[in-house]
Amino acid sequence: MELVTEKSLSQNIFSDYVEKPSLFSNKKSLTAAFIPSKIPHRDSEITQLTAVLAPALRGYHINNVFIYGTCGTGKTICSRFVISQLEDMARKNKNRIKTVYINCKMKKVADTEYRLFAQLLKELGETVPDTGLPTDVLYRKFFEQVDKDKQIMIIVLDEIDALFKKVGDDFLYNLTRINTELKNSSLAIIGITNDLSFRDKLDIRVKSSLSEEEMLFKPYNALQLKNILEERVNNGFTAGVVDEAVLNKCAALAAQEHGDARRALDLLRVAGEIAERLGETSITEEHVDIAEEKIDMDRVTETVKTQPKQSQAVLYSILKLNTELKAKEKWVDSRLLTGDIYSMYKQICVNNNLKQLTQRRVSDLISELDMLSIITTKVISKGRYGRTRDISLAVNEHVLEKITKFLTEKFG
Repeated sequence: MELVTEKSLSQNIFSDYVEKPSLFSNKKSLTAAFIPSKIPHRDSEITQLTAVLAPALRGYHINNVFIYGTCGTGKTICSRFVISQLEDMARKNKNRIKTVYINCKMKKVADTEYRLFAQLLKELGETVPDTGLPTDVLYRKFFEQVDKDKQIMIIVLDEIDALFKKVGDDFLYNLTRINTELKNSSLAIIGITNDLSFRDKLDIRVKSSLSEEEMLFKPYNALQLKNILEERVNNGFTAGVVDEAVLNKCAALAAQEHGDARRALDLLRVAGEIAERLGETSITEEHVDIAEEKIDMDRVTETVKTQPKQSQAVLYSILKLNTELKAKEKWVDSRLLTGDIYSMYKQICVNNNLKQLTQRRVSDLISELDMLSIITTKVISKGRYGRTRDISLAVNEHVLEKITKFLTEKFG
């Protein structure tokens, strides 16, 4: 029988945590999901989006909007802020405006065409089975629900590129053309994507109808990121626990990562969690260093695990080729080239009974891995032999070891 100490009998094991003062006053305000009352350095974007949506308050049809920008540039938070303000005004004026926000990357929510329309119908008050109905039946049900009342419906599709990669752009075409058939209502789409080249991949029919209004959110610089952190610190932490040097460091690190405010917030919040677990009374730059390593490892490994099997196979090809080249005694040219990676990829496909994609499609997957910051690519000229890409890994040794182990167990 396990011995029970006198202290454990008289004191709850969580009592130290409860009784000790917390470094946080409102941790939720340090997350990307929190919508503050003021969004620094995005006045122009908010004004632009407001101007596009404002005619809905007078019952007029509004244009579709497409919002581009890299991760953490405020696309989602600004969109949700403007939509919430629109909803408030619509309630006051008794306007019939229905807004729906859907993250297309959420598993089992909107990661397939069927689930997307099932979720849209759920938002409109009609429940459909998780599977089983033909897609055209879902479209018809959706159409009937939208046009049942006189209203303006605005659908925000965040991470829209994630769904496009899985099912193509037919769902977008059908959504954008629905207004030609609606009699009582009108529908508008706000599409949000991190992929700056997403529009180029769409069918020309979808391009013309979807991209009526386009907005680009530029990355924040270090000073802007510091301002954002200062706003959140006032709400999120108890007074005096965050030094200015900590804010400077979080802002500088995030500015290097394409001006990502989400990363800056994550660094600050995780640094605070680490300091609290260590029993510290303030957050230091050392805590930020630990937080950076932890976030990088968690982000990259989770990203790799959630990639489609073909993307994982391409990444494993890069890792395997990199290892083989390093193992050679005379490794003169350290470049990883697209053609060599494709040869390794075909070998991995044969060994794992995996369907081989074309070299062009593998090249697209390499671009996606570059966009996820797992690798970096650089186009180089080979003279009359054309152009290829020089590919290198963009993760540290600790992360590399972890993802190599995961992929080796899957494909090795």
